[in-house]
Amino acid sequence: MEDKHEEKLNKAQERVIETLAKNMELYGITMSTGLLYGTMLFQDKAMTLDEMGEALGMSKTSMSTGVRTLMDLQMVDKIWKKGTRKDHYEVNLDWHQTFIDFFSLKWRAASEQNVHAMKKSRLELQSLLQNEELSEDLKARVERSITRIDNALAYYDWLSRFIDTMESHEIFELVPKDPVKK
Repeated sequence: MEDKHEEKLNKAQERVIETLAKNMELYGITMSTGLLYGTMLFQDKAMTLDEMGEALGMSKTSMSTGVRTLMDLQMVDKIWKKGTRKDHYEVNLDWHQTFIDFFSLKWRAASEQNVHAMKKSRLELQSLLQNEELSEDLKARVERSITRIDNALAYYDWLSRFIDTMESHEIFELVPKDPVKK
């Protein structure tokens, strides 16, 4: 009877692991790294790279790459274990913080890259407007481009402030972690 219950537990966990891995792929995380994250999520103890490789039937090198990715995204932490020389890793169980860390890192990096390109282009367009030889049509197109860039820069300013509210946890004042029960 216990085996039947164990089988149901494993099936339920495997469903969650596979679904998480598929969803993580949407955010640029490989399926194998997603499977690693899901597998680690259901462990009752921190795991070594060898244990991860054994659990997933993958190489230690693949596990190392996956763990490094998850650590960079602050989804997994390296922990110290007394009496062993091997590194151990465990999942950060605070999903709210994991979301904040993941999206803050991705959004801020992309945002800063876009803002830099837009500001450079805006300066070039402003300089182009100083040219007296511009036709009225080209001048109007340059001005429209500047307006569109200004709108985009306003959006990226908003996005930066939004990221700040997530990182400071002010977001939870607007959208509480636990919904108010009625």
